[in-house]
Amino acid sequence: MYALVTLVPFVLLATVMGLSWWEDRILPPADPAGPPVTAAASSAPPHAANPALLKGR
Repeated sequence: MYALVTLVPFVLLATVMGLSWWEDRILPPADPAGPPVTAAASSAPPHAANPALLKGR
């Protein structure tokens, strides 16, 4: 029983390392759909202050 408790962290570590290796070498690389959108290139209007929050000032 003590051997089982002692080996569990090593089994979990080996599982995580194996999945990491599998992800790096077996899975194809992910292709992004397009270039990332930055905050400066965003077409959203700037956030206006909420008048209800400013009422108490």
